[in-house]
Amino acid sequence: MVGIIGYGVYIPRYRIKTEDIASVWGEDGAKLAKGLGVYEKSVPGPDEDVATISTEAARNAVKYARIDPKDIGAIYIGSESHPYAVKPTGTIVLEALGCSHNITCADYEFACKAGTAAIQTCMGLVTSGMIKMGLAIGADTAQGRPGDALEYSAAAGGAAYIIGNDNPVATIEATVSFTT
Repeated sequence: MVGIIGYGVYIPRYRIKTEDIASVWGEDGAKLAKGLGVYEKSVPGPDEDVATISTEAARNAVKYARIDPKDIGAIYIGSESHPYAVKPTGTIVLEALGCSHNITCADYEFACKAGTAAIQTCMGLVTSGMIKMGLAIGADTAQGRPGDALEYSAAAGGAAYIIGNDNPVATIEATVSFTT
């Protein structure tokens, strides 16, 4: 059965309080924070973006799984905030990890669903026998419009999952997608 053989996360260290965001827009920050249940959120540092967040999450996943990065046959990264329009974030991650260049790699965009699509793609490739294992990453930096609810709640961070069938820590029995 296909499953997760390793996982890792990365959350930037910097935080901003929702009260501070609200004060810029002249809103009652305490009331807003209580209503949303969000009192602070992570924000990327000046040298952090989806590429660096994805790389750190992926390094943690490889370390947890105790695998050779050269055995990874695919890297797919889902995000709303890739740093480059034409340079795939996945190529940066594969170089940082020391993966083989004989790899399939793509960036996905689809709001909060892109990381799930990356997992599903890796599952298909592993199940078909085309690759031994694949790396699926979901990472973002906040992209909310000024004053929008997402400005208060959407934060920065990433999660990486190594999908394979050798000694999984969790099996994936099925997935389903609902797309509108």
